Amino acid sequence: MRILPINLDDLIHARSVESVRREFKKTWSDQILDQSLRSICAFANDFFNLNGGYLIIGIQDHNGLPVLPPHGLDDQNLEKIQKQIRGGCKRIDPEYQPVISPEIYSGKQILVVWCPAGDTRPYQAPITSRGGERAYYVRQGSETIEARGDVLTQLMQMTAKVPFDDRRNLSATIETISPTLVRNFLDGVRSDLVSPNVSISDLDLYRHLRLLIKMNGHEVPRNVALLFFTHDPENFFAGARIEVTQFDDSSGGDVISERVFRGPLHTQLKQALDYLKSSITTTIKKLPDQAESLKFESFPYQAVEESLTNAIYHRGYENIGEPIKVYIYPDRMEIISYPGPMSGIAMYHLQSGVSLPPVPNRNRRIGEFLKELELAEARGTGIPKIRRKMKENGSPAPLFDFDEARSYFRVILLAHPEYVVLHTLRESAQLWAQGERLRAVQILERAYRLIPDSLPLLEQLNDYKKKLS
Repeated sequence: MRILPINLDDLIHARSVESVRREFKKTWSDQILDQSLRSICAFANDFFNLNGGYLIIGIQDHNGLPVLPPHGLDDQNLEKIQKQIRGGCKRIDPEYQPVISPEIYSGKQILVVWCPAGDTRPYQAPITSRGGERAYYVRQGSETIEARGDVLTQLMQMTAKVPFDDRRNLSATIETISPTLVRNFLDGVRSDLVSPNVSISDLDLYRHLRLLIKMNGHEVPRNVALLFFTHDPENFFAGARIEVTQFDDSSGGDVISERVFRGPLHTQLKQALDYLKSSITTTIKKLPDQAESLKFESFPYQAVEESLTNAIYHRGYENIGEPIKVYIYPDRMEIISYPGPMSGIAMYHLQSGVSLPPVPNRNRRIGEFLKELELAEARGTGIPKIRRKMKENGSPAPLFDFDEARSYFRVILLAHPEYVVLHTLRESAQLWAQGERLRAVQILERAYRLIPDSLPLLEQLNDYKKKLS
């Protein structure tokens, strides 16, 4: 029976796992065993909190991409290979055993070695399978390297430090987990664990997904299990929700609407995104002397989607209490999460053209599940994608900020200028007709300060001022 909780085709083509978390081996030999033990050790050390990785044996790679159809291991003894891997892993210190799954892919026998992040890092592996000397290994991009210098120092500082979402939770029992939510999730990622011809207990499903951890002879849930597979994570993590508030003007005046989204993280994210998508205005404007019309959104949905997904992925869930907040104003949208970015990210890293440093993730399991559901993308692509989608829409560049204490992180998406103009003209005309003439002038003045080259705003503002005088 297959035991991988991930779809094999998605894994091989890096659709739900970053390409740097895969390593391909065309065939098997004693030399490849040595290489594999070092990579298994590196994945277990999980230096950047990506939740380990996968060795895929039987497929050749070229520049990190799989060469298909697979070479396969049909001429190899799979039982012997598995015994060699398990025996070699006994020599990793402390001992670490990956999950080994024989698979058939494109008619060929392959072996997938799933190496989740270990709970008792740092690990060291034998430099050679026959020698006694060991070294610490980590992943740098798609390569396994020996940890030395500053990298080794940082690895030592991570000793037995497990990210919050992967820690055990002593306030809950296994019965707290909803088997329906687990099976729905696995169905959503097209896992073979819930194929019609597979009969597997709920408890074994939880184990395959690594939702449980042993403690004093019994098993307890990990925090990620309570965040994704209970109906209300707020029973365990205060503030694990999304609040969306819409205001009637750019200074945060009267509240037009408020919505709160609760439930499993991926459910509240999808529901909040559906709500925000319904509030986005699409405008088609005919341009003089041009065959093509100008089409734009008040806020490009893909930038909104990426911003909110990043907030779910990178926020803290330990003793925070504050929800993710989305504030919608006529001229901007603000998405605020708590706390701020991880140490090592400075304000200048958020500027256009500057790459984020490869600091460890705050949440490794949350990110993994969101990627499997195709709600999140590869590491480090979020901010560039937000910038790109804003530019493609004709919107001003997004703004990112956090305070010195790193208590919050805020994304500000400025509305498309043409949308601001049209919205302001309609709103001011309505206020004028209702007799709120001074307020109609004020919102025109505020918008004109933001868009001083707008002739329609200037004309309506001058017209109203004349009528007031």
